[in-house]
Order: sequence, then structure tokens, then C-alpha cells
Amino acid sequence: MRNNTKYLDLPVFNFTLRHVLVASVVSAIYILLSWLLIGFKTDQLVLAVIFSACYLASSFTRKFILGFSIFIVYWIIYDYMKAFPNYAFNPVHIKSLYDLEKSIFGIAQGASILTPNEFWLQHSYTFIDVMTGIFYLCWIPVPLAFAGYLFFKDKGRFLEFSLTFLFVNLLGFVVYYLYPAAPPWYVQKFGFDFIASTPGNTAGLVRFDQFFGINLFTSLYAKGSNVFAAMPSLHSAYPLIVTYIGFKSRLGWVNIIFVTITIGIWFAAVYTSHHYVLDVLAGIFTAAVGIGGYHLLMKNKRYIALIDSYKKTIS
Repeated sequence: MRNNTKYLDLPVFNFTLRHVLVASVVSAIYILLSWLLIGFKTDQLVLAVIFSACYLASSFTRKFILGFSIFIVYWIIYDYMKAFPNYAFNPVHIKSLYDLEKSIFGIAQGASILTPNEFWLQHSYTFIDVMTGIFYLCWIPVPLAFAGYLFFKDKGRFLEFSLTFLFVNLLGFVVYYLYPAAPPWYVQKFGFDFIASTPGNTAGLVRFDQFFGINLFTSLYAKGSNVFAAMPSLHSAYPLIVTYIGFKSRLGWVNIIFVTITIGIWFAAVYTSHHYVLDVLAGIFTAAVGIGGYHLLMKNKRYIALIDSYKKTIS
């Protein structure tokens, strides 16, 4: 009997028919599942086109997109959270978290005790508005740029960074569902009453938009998956992972930049009323657990074999 499967591997420009089939099936499943869960958006089509184009363009771009598929998986899971809002599974913590923040980190002002968010809301400065906006813009571009650098420089370190990043996110998502929590700006805007399906809000970052006359943060937060996901602050976790891997990679003065960005994002999260100090500390703890968890997994022979296989695929 004639074996026709070999024709799937016949070269067609920089790809084979098998590659076309894989790209088509993966893209179709993603678009269909997205449409069923959260409805069709042009963003989904753009992502599918980018994946297919990179997968088919050349062997190099194929390896590149397969390596960065770890980040694509993170984004898809985050996007699909809209279909399963965490407040549908557990009660949202609003007043209890606010009271705990005030009891631990409260700042006396006259006869009142303010949370750090409330204090900075009353003491905002244009220079700090601009700087915190810049820091907050780093929370995704810096990890992605660093991942790109590691991809070309050290595939092993790239996988350590990428898988730790994914692991930390998955841990954060689990906590989101176990402990839904409202951000500080929610209390400032709505008080302690729970209002389901509340849209995202730029909070203090609106002052950055207003200063430059743009709608950058306004448009970004309009796409948020769930506002009741303040604990832990993954904004605070990401730069810490970058800094940790940066020090392991002995990047010298570049690590000073990473440390500055990390501290800047931690402060910005509180200053702009997007997170409580408790959220930031929880984000730091989540990053630490994720980093430790990765090293524990690396003691498992099956996991090591899987990582080695994946490393060969993208090398």
C-alpha cells in the first residue's frame, strides 16, 4: 500500500504541507474556541495570522514562534478568563481587604487614617504621574524584550525564564479564583458594594493620559479580563522574575535598570490606586513561589527530558 504521508513533508518554499496543516488547524481551533467562549475579536485574528506567518516563513521564525508560544498560551488563558469571571465562583473581597490594608499600612493624616492609595490620591504630582506611567508601561514590554534577548543568547536560560513566567501566571490565576479582590480604585469609585461586570478603569494612570493628551492606558484597561483580580499583583511579579534571571545571567549594569523598573512598578501600582501594598507583597511572594517551583520541577527527570526536547525544537 502506498504511503502518502511522506508527501506532507515535501518542501514548499520555506515550509512543508505538514507545516501548513499544523498552522491551519491550530489557528482554526483558536479562532473557533475564542468565538464560542468570548466572542470574535479582531485581536484573535491578528494573533492567528502572526502565529501562522511566523510558523511558515522560515525555519528560524518557526523556532522563534514555538519558543514564544509559552507567552501566547499565557495571553490566551488570560483572555479566556472573561468567559469564567472569578466572582461567579467565590465572593469578592472589598471591605475586608481595604480594612486590612489600612490596619497594617495606614497613614495618619489629621484625625483620619488613610490607606497608602488614599494618601497618594491626595498628594499626586505631575512628575510622579509621568514616571509611574512610564514604569507601568514596562510591565509587559520589558519581560518580552528580555525573553527575546535570552532566546538569541541562551536557550536554556530563555526556557527557565519563560516557564517560570508561565508558572507564576498560573499561580496568580488560581489565587484570582480562590480570592477575588477589588482594587483600591474600585473602593474610591463604588464604595464597598459589589457590582458585577464592572469595566476596567485607568485609575491614577488617567493623569498620564491627560498630561500627554492620549488614551493609551484608557484603551489598555478597556480590554481587561476582570477587575476583581487585584490579588496578587502580577504587575509586581513580572519585573521581579526579570531581575532574578538578570542577576543569574550576570548582566552587570543592566540589572541596575531591572531593579529600578521593579521598584518603580511596585510603587506605581500603589500610587495609581491599581493595587494595595498587600497586593504587591502577594505578587512578590507569588514570583518567589514560581521561581522555587521551577527549580523543584527541574529535579524531576521526566520534566527535564521534556524541557530538553522542547529546547531542541527551538534550537
